[in-house]
Amino acid sequence: MSEAILNVNHLRKSFGNNEILKDIDFSVKPKDVTCIIGPSGSGKSTLLRCMNLLETPSSGEILYHGRNITEKGVNVPEYRSRVGMVFQSFNLFNNMTVLKNCTVGQEKVLKKSKEEAEKNAMMYLEKVGMAPYINAKPKQLSGGQKQRVAIARALAMEPELILFDEPTSALDPQMVGEVLEVMRALAKDGMTMIIVTHEMAFARDVSKHVIFMGNGVIVEEGAPKDIFENPKNELTKEFLSRFRNS
Repeated sequence: MSEAILNVNHLRKSFGNNEILKDIDFSVKPKDVTCIIGPSGSGKSTLLRCMNLLETPSSGEILYHGRNITEKGVNVPEYRSRVGMVFQSFNLFNNMTVLKNCTVGQEKVLKKSKEEAEKNAMMYLEKVGMAPYINAKPKQLSGGQKQRVAIARALAMEPELILFDEPTSALDPQMVGEVLEVMRALAKDGMTMIIVTHEMAFARDVSKHVIFMGNGVIVEEGAPKDIFENPKNELTKEFLSRFRNS
Protein backbone atom coordinates (compact mmCIF):
# COMPACT_ATOMS: atom_id res chain seq x y z
CA MET A 1 0.00 0.00 0.00
CA SER A 2 1.32 3.46 -0.89
CA GLU A 3 1.94 5.90 1.90
CA ALA A 4 -0.76 8.51 2.51
CA ILE A 5 -0.03 12.03 1.28
CA LEU A 6 -2.29 13.53 3.92
CA ASN A 7 -3.64 12.21 7.21
CA VAL A 8 -6.29 14.12 9.14
CA ASN A 9 -6.40 12.98 12.77
CA HIS A 10 -8.99 14.02 15.40
CA LEU A 11 -9.47 17.39 13.70
CA ARG A 12 -11.72 19.88 15.47
CA LYS A 13 -12.59 23.46 14.59
CA SER A 14 -14.69 25.87 16.63
CA PHE A 15 -15.66 29.48 16.05
CA GLY A 16 -16.30 30.71 19.58
CA ASN A 17 -18.73 28.23 21.14
CA ASN A 18 -19.84 26.92 17.77
CA GLU A 19 -18.08 23.62 17.04
CA ILE A 20 -18.03 23.19 13.25
CA LEU A 21 -15.75 20.14 12.95
CA LYS A 22 -15.95 17.36 15.55
CA ASP A 23 -13.20 14.75 15.57
CA ILE A 24 -12.59 14.26 11.83
CA ASP A 25 -10.31 11.41 10.68
CA PHE A 26 -9.42 10.38 7.14
CA SER A 27 -6.45 9.93 4.84
CA VAL A 28 -5.61 10.54 1.19
CA LYS A 29 -3.30 8.35 -0.87
CA PRO A 30 -1.69 9.11 -4.25
CA LYS A 31 -4.21 9.15 -7.15
CA ASP A 32 -7.20 9.12 -4.77
CA VAL A 33 -10.18 11.20 -5.86
CA THR A 34 -12.10 11.85 -2.64
CA CYS A 35 -15.47 13.58 -2.90
CA ILE A 36 -16.93 15.14 0.24
CA ILE A 37 -20.71 15.47 0.10
CA GLY A 38 -23.39 16.49 2.56
CA PRO A 39 -25.88 19.25 3.35
CA SER A 40 -24.90 22.92 3.56
CA GLY A 41 -23.52 23.79 6.98
CA SER A 42 -22.10 20.32 7.64
CA GLY A 43 -18.50 21.61 7.81
CA LYS A 44 -17.23 20.52 4.38
CA SER A 45 -15.70 23.84 3.30
CA THR A 46 -14.30 24.51 6.78
CA LEU A 47 -12.54 21.14 6.61
CA LEU A 48 -10.93 22.06 3.27
CA ARG A 49 -9.94 25.51 4.57
CA CYS A 50 -8.25 23.87 7.57
CA MET A 51 -6.37 21.51 5.24
CA ASN A 52 -5.09 24.54 3.28
CA LEU A 53 -4.32 26.47 6.51
CA LEU A 54 -6.80 29.22 5.63
CA GLU A 55 -8.36 28.31 8.98
CA THR A 56 -6.39 27.18 12.01
CA PRO A 57 -7.73 23.93 13.51
CA SER A 58 -8.74 24.15 17.18
CA SER A 59 -7.15 20.75 17.84
CA GLY A 60 -6.01 17.61 16.08
CA GLU A 61 -3.40 17.04 13.38
CA ILE A 62 -3.05 17.41 9.64
CA LEU A 63 -0.05 15.34 8.59
CA TYR A 64 1.54 15.96 5.19
CA HIS A 65 3.88 13.02 4.59
CA GLY A 66 4.02 12.56 8.35
CA ARG A 67 4.70 16.19 9.27
CA ASN A 68 2.06 18.08 11.25
CA ILE A 69 1.50 21.20 9.15
CA THR A 70 -0.42 22.95 11.96
CA GLU A 71 2.77 23.25 14.04
CA LYS A 72 4.85 26.42 14.19
CA GLY A 73 7.72 26.71 11.72
CA VAL A 74 5.90 25.25 8.72
CA ASN A 75 6.60 27.11 5.47
CA VAL A 76 2.97 27.78 4.51
CA PRO A 77 3.54 29.09 0.94
CA GLU A 78 5.69 26.04 0.18
CA TYR A 79 3.05 23.70 1.64
CA ARG A 80 0.33 25.42 -0.42
CA SER A 81 2.43 24.94 -3.54
CA ARG A 82 2.29 21.18 -2.86
CA VAL A 83 -1.37 21.13 -1.77
CA GLY A 84 -3.16 23.49 -4.15
CA MET A 85 -6.68 24.85 -3.86
CA VAL A 86 -9.40 25.85 -6.30
CA PHE A 87 -12.08 28.06 -4.79
CA GLN A 88 -15.80 28.43 -5.39
CA SER A 89 -15.33 32.12 -6.26
CA PHE A 90 -12.21 31.59 -8.47
CA ASN A 91 -9.99 34.02 -6.45
CA LEU A 92 -8.11 35.17 -9.55
CA PHE A 93 -6.02 38.34 -9.48
CA ASN A 94 -8.29 40.78 -11.34
CA ASN A 95 -5.49 43.18 -12.26
CA MET A 96 -3.44 40.42 -13.97
CA THR A 97 -3.83 38.69 -17.31
CA VAL A 98 -4.73 35.01 -17.50
CA LEU A 99 -1.08 34.16 -18.18
CA LYS A 100 0.23 36.28 -15.31
CA ASN A 101 -2.28 34.66 -12.94
CA CYS A 102 -0.68 31.34 -13.80
CA THR A 103 2.97 32.47 -13.58
CA VAL A 104 3.13 34.74 -10.52
CA GLY A 105 3.07 31.89 -7.97
CA GLN A 106 5.65 29.90 -9.90
CA GLU A 107 8.03 32.87 -9.98
CA LYS A 108 7.52 33.98 -6.36
CA VAL A 109 7.18 30.65 -4.55
CA LEU A 110 8.92 28.14 -6.81
CA LYS A 111 11.54 30.71 -7.92
CA LYS A 112 11.16 29.80 -11.59
CA SER A 113 12.38 32.14 -14.30
CA LYS A 114 9.75 34.11 -16.23
CA GLU A 115 10.39 32.02 -19.37
CA GLU A 116 10.11 28.72 -17.51
CA ALA A 117 6.98 29.82 -15.66
CA GLU A 118 5.30 30.96 -18.89
CA LYS A 119 6.16 27.74 -20.72
CA ASN A 120 4.72 25.69 -17.84
CA ALA A 121 1.62 27.91 -17.55
CA MET A 122 0.92 27.57 -21.30
CA MET A 123 1.04 23.80 -21.04
CA TYR A 124 -1.70 23.79 -18.37
CA LEU A 125 -3.76 26.56 -20.00
CA GLU A 126 -3.81 24.43 -23.15
CA LYS A 127 -4.84 21.43 -21.07
CA VAL A 128 -7.92 23.27 -19.74
CA GLY A 129 -8.74 24.93 -23.08
CA MET A 130 -7.79 28.48 -22.06
CA ALA A 131 -4.61 29.07 -24.12
CA PRO A 132 -6.41 31.46 -26.54
CA TYR A 133 -7.22 33.80 -23.63
CA ILE A 134 -3.75 34.39 -22.16
CA ASN A 135 -3.93 38.19 -22.55
CA ALA A 136 -7.47 38.55 -21.18
CA LYS A 137 -8.22 39.90 -17.72
CA PRO A 138 -10.64 37.94 -15.47
CA LYS A 139 -13.45 40.49 -15.99
CA GLN A 140 -13.48 39.58 -19.70
CA LEU A 141 -14.12 35.88 -18.97
CA SER A 142 -17.22 33.84 -18.17
CA GLY A 143 -17.48 32.04 -14.84
CA GLY A 144 -16.59 28.71 -16.43
CA GLN A 145 -13.55 30.23 -18.11
CA LYS A 146 -12.40 31.81 -14.83
CA GLN A 147 -12.67 28.48 -13.06
CA ARG A 148 -10.67 26.74 -15.77
CA VAL A 149 -7.95 29.40 -15.37
CA ALA A 150 -8.05 28.83 -11.60
CA ILE A 151 -7.52 25.10 -12.19
CA ALA A 152 -4.63 25.81 -14.59
CA ARG A 153 -3.09 28.16 -12.00
CA ALA A 154 -3.25 25.41 -9.36
CA LEU A 155 -1.82 22.83 -11.77
CA ALA A 156 1.02 25.14 -12.82
CA MET A 157 2.44 24.87 -9.29
CA GLU A 158 2.65 21.11 -9.95
CA PRO A 159 1.07 20.16 -6.65
CA GLU A 160 0.83 16.66 -5.28
CA LEU A 161 -2.80 17.19 -4.27
CA ILE A 162 -5.50 19.72 -5.20
CA LEU A 163 -8.41 20.70 -2.96
CA PHE A 164 -11.57 21.85 -4.77
CA ASP A 165 -14.13 23.80 -2.73
CA GLU A 166 -17.46 23.51 -4.56
CA PRO A 167 -15.79 24.49 -7.85
CA THR A 168 -19.06 24.61 -9.84
CA SER A 169 -21.53 26.13 -7.38
CA ALA A 170 -20.97 29.75 -8.54
CA LEU A 171 -21.44 28.80 -12.21
CA ASP A 172 -24.41 28.95 -14.55
CA PRO A 173 -25.71 25.43 -15.32
CA GLN A 174 -24.33 25.40 -18.88
CA MET A 175 -20.84 26.20 -17.57
CA VAL A 176 -20.82 23.46 -14.93
CA GLY A 177 -20.21 20.76 -17.54
CA GLU A 178 -17.07 22.36 -18.97
CA VAL A 179 -15.43 22.56 -15.53
CA LEU A 180 -16.46 19.02 -14.56
CA GLU A 181 -15.03 17.79 -17.87
CA VAL A 182 -11.63 19.27 -16.97
CA MET A 183 -11.81 17.62 -13.54
CA ARG A 184 -12.78 14.26 -15.04
CA ALA A 185 -9.70 14.48 -17.29
CA LEU A 186 -7.50 15.26 -14.28
CA ALA A 187 -8.89 12.24 -12.43
CA LYS A 188 -8.18 10.08 -15.47
CA ASP A 189 -4.61 11.41 -15.54
CA GLY A 190 -4.13 10.29 -11.92
CA MET A 191 -4.30 13.68 -10.17
CA THR A 192 -4.90 13.34 -6.43
CA MET A 193 -7.94 15.46 -5.53
CA ILE A 194 -10.27 16.20 -2.63
CA ILE A 195 -13.49 17.72 -3.92
CA VAL A 196 -16.29 19.27 -1.90
CA THR A 197 -19.21 19.10 -4.32
CA HIS A 198 -22.99 19.14 -4.74
CA GLU A 199 -22.61 17.40 -8.11
CA MET A 200 -23.75 13.94 -7.04
CA ALA A 201 -23.44 12.26 -10.45
CA PHE A 202 -19.83 13.47 -10.67
CA ALA A 203 -19.10 12.19 -7.13
CA ARG A 204 -20.64 8.82 -7.97
CA ASP A 205 -18.88 8.40 -11.32
CA VAL A 206 -15.42 9.91 -10.75
CA SER A 207 -14.46 9.49 -7.09
CA LYS A 208 -12.64 6.53 -5.60
CA HIS A 209 -13.75 7.45 -2.09
CA VAL A 210 -16.86 9.29 -0.88
CA ILE A 211 -17.19 10.98 2.51
CA PHE A 212 -20.66 12.01 3.67
CA MET A 213 -20.58 14.74 6.31
CA GLY A 214 -23.36 15.93 8.57
CA ASN A 215 -23.31 18.23 11.61
CA GLY A 216 -19.51 18.44 11.63
CA VAL A 217 -18.78 14.72 11.64
CA ILE A 218 -18.08 12.05 9.03
CA VAL A 219 -21.38 10.18 9.07
CA GLU A 220 -20.39 7.56 6.52
CA GLU A 221 -17.59 6.92 4.04
CA GLY A 222 -16.65 4.31 1.49
CA ALA A 223 -16.51 3.43 -2.19
CA PRO A 224 -19.01 5.40 -4.31
CA LYS A 225 -20.93 2.23 -5.17
CA ASP A 226 -21.46 1.48 -1.45
CA ILE A 227 -22.45 5.03 -0.51
CA PHE A 228 -24.75 5.70 -3.47
CA GLU A 229 -26.30 2.26 -3.85
CA ASN A 230 -26.30 0.94 -0.32
CA PRO A 231 -25.96 3.74 2.27
CA LYS A 232 -26.12 2.47 5.85
CA ASN A 233 -26.90 5.66 7.77
CA GLU A 234 -30.36 7.25 7.78
CA LEU A 235 -28.90 10.75 7.24
CA THR A 236 -27.05 9.54 4.15
CA LYS A 237 -30.16 7.77 2.83
CA GLU A 238 -32.29 10.88 3.30
CA PHE A 239 -29.73 13.18 1.65
CA LEU A 240 -29.21 10.90 -1.36
CA SER A 241 -32.94 10.29 -1.82
CA ARG A 242 -33.29 14.01 -2.61
CA PHE A 243 -30.58 13.65 -5.27
CA ARG A 244 -32.28 10.61 -6.80
CA ASN A 245 -35.65 12.37 -6.89
CA SER A 246 -34.30 15.62 -8.35
